[in-house]
Amino acid sequence: MENKNSSSVATSGFFYKNPSLKIREFLAFLSTRFGVIFALNMQSTILYFWMYQLTSNKLSLGFVGLAEVIPAIGCSLIAGHYVDQSEKRKMIITCLTGYLITSICLFAIAFPLINKSLSVTVMVGLIYFFVFVGGILRSFFSPSMFSLFGLVVPREHYANATSWSSMSWQMGAVLGPLVAGAFIALFGIYIGLLVVIFVLLLIYFPLLSISVKPILKKVKEPVLQSVKEGLKFVMKTPTLLGAQLLDMFSVLFGGAVALLPVYQKEILHVDEMGFGLLRSAPGIGALLTLGLLAFLPLKSQPGKKLFLCVTGFALSIIIFGISTNFYLSFAMLLLSGMFDAVSVVIRSTILQLVTPDDMRGRVSAVNTIFVSSSNEFGDFESGVMAHWLGTVRAVVTGGMLTLGVVAFTYAKVPKLRNFSFTDKKEE
Repeated sequence: MENKNSSSVATSGFFYKNPSLKIREFLAFLSTRFGVIFALNMQSTILYFWMYQLTSNKLSLGFVGLAEVIPAIGCSLIAGHYVDQSEKRKMIITCLTGYLITSICLFAIAFPLINKSLSVTVMVGLIYFFVFVGGILRSFFSPSMFSLFGLVVPREHYANATSWSSMSWQMGAVLGPLVAGAFIALFGIYIGLLVVIFVLLLIYFPLLSISVKPILKKVKEPVLQSVKEGLKFVMKTPTLLGAQLLDMFSVLFGGAVALLPVYQKEILHVDEMGFGLLRSAPGIGALLTLGLLAFLPLKSQPGKKLFLCVTGFALSIIIFGISTNFYLSFAMLLLSGMFDAVSVVIRSTILQLVTPDDMRGRVSAVNTIFVSSSNEFGDFESGVMAHWLGTVRAVVTGGMLTLGVVAFTYAKVPKLRNFSFTDKKEE
């Protein structure tokens, strides 16, 4: 009877459906990913709030995103080359140390004794500078984490592990803004930045528990040739290219996060805690969806589901844009996160499945360009559009443009809409 029960547990249940969670180093990977995203989202939320308090200028919010995206895109291709030729854990430790140093500097700027001696212009300039440095670090950190994923998870578990990796990211994205909003309201900006430093220090523990990994790319080749190979691979893989372009343009036009301080102060009229809730609403929705995916994994027609979810994302953003009710706005941001979570898992799994092991750094670097273009340029685009058209018109127009992108991509990339997780490579 005991053996029968053991057999039943082995062929069903939570861990049977989620075999990646039985891998010790993958759990350490998840802890590291969660910790970094939590710290950076907490810091980003504080910086956006701080910047708007300093300047009361919508355009300045867009420039925060621009300050990060320029180095993130500019350094990505070179970073991918060096990541492929470097030991991944060491590269991540280096990036984490860089994040820690920039966080200490931002805390110093916000510390009352130093803050009082600086003019607003100097503080704004220093914030932009350290955000810029963070963009450089991100260009190395993202492909390093992507490459490490492939070294701690067997290929047959990629889809399951990608769901959990996305969940750890979303948990950080949810809790970071919530905690930031609470600390801003209760203790002030500089205490919130101090917590960021503490969290970054804790991340060293799980990261150091991951063993040193082999360098899969043995051949040393010129930087430009290496970068060219990564770009060529992405451009010649229609499913991968289509998924990344769909993500880039939908988030570029449909993102509204950068304008949340304006909605909080001028449209919805809520306090700092309300701002934190709005900022974390997409992540809460994503987290709920990813939790469901742990029990109901995506299996059939992921390509078509990707297009449906991006459409739902765009409609949610349009309704959010015209809403003047906090609860409706929160609900629409929640729905946008739920739709986006499914598309993130599908896109990430496509990226893992079609990328050769020895090209992970370079292909992920190209992916970082797409992601950075959508997120940070999206923040900049939102700030500029709000400055020109007004906040509500900017958000609604962005949602409408996203619907257009969905229709165009659906018509032009049949391999993406017909994609299956059993597809391991492009023909």
